[in-house]
Amino acid sequence: MKQIQDFLERKKLKQKISMITCYDSWSAKIISETQIDCVLVGDSLGMVMHGHTSTLPVSTAVMALHTAAVARGLKNKFLVADLPFLSYRKDLRSSVSAAEKVMKAGAQAVKLEGARGNLELIAHLVDSGVPVMGHLGLTPQSIHQLGGFKVQAKLEEEQSKLLKDCLALEKAGCFAVVLECVPQTIARKISESLSIPTIGIGAGVGCDGQVLVLHDLLGLQNDFHPKFLRKYMQGFEMVQEALNHFHRDVVAEKFPTDKESY
Repeated sequence: MKQIQDFLERKKLKQKISMITCYDSWSAKIISETQIDCVLVGDSLGMVMHGHTSTLPVSTAVMALHTAAVARGLKNKFLVADLPFLSYRKDLRSSVSAAEKVMKAGAQAVKLEGARGNLELIAHLVDSGVPVMGHLGLTPQSIHQLGGFKVQAKLEEEQSKLLKDCLALEKAGCFAVVLECVPQTIARKISESLSIPTIGIGAGVGCDGQVLVLHDLLGLQNDFHPKFLRKYMQGFEMVQEALNHFHRDVVAEKFPTDKESY
């Protein structure tokens, strides 16, 4: 996928969309050689790459830095970058400036969390040439308001509000919406109600696409086991063993050999 029109085309053809997070150039090069459709430079990098307990400490400058690194390594994939906490909740000038920074760093679209209070900004960004992806359900930037990382929209009235917010995002001009950690029944209903695609994470198979954090999918974080996650390899153990193998070879003087020496 190379442009936002591809998202709408996939929706019409009922072809699922695969999305993966990416935070640096070397992994972007690997993803470029796969069948993955699109890439997200998520503010989850604050937790995955920088060791924070939430996404809140991430700044626009940090997002731009990682976005530029990914853009330098990524080929022929659509690239979305998150707008970080509060960067789009100040005044219009500051919000547009934040979007400008990540777009000029190499993003082809921005993603922001929530609908209420953001609709005018979304319309303004879209009118200014900035494609916008929405994000509803569990919105990590509101973690203190939500009371933790947990499933959202369990009650009927909450599900009704979620559907209305998704429709509002679509009307404002979003080309897609991420649905995170919501019951699969409402996620399916929303997907059927929108003309733009939904990208799910912990939202069931009824979404138009799925996104996972690269490090989670590869099993590189051995202390993270949410219900929605499928690990496609045991990366932590594999890397651990490779490093231990290197250590053993060095200690036993098996590395380097004459073949690996000048």
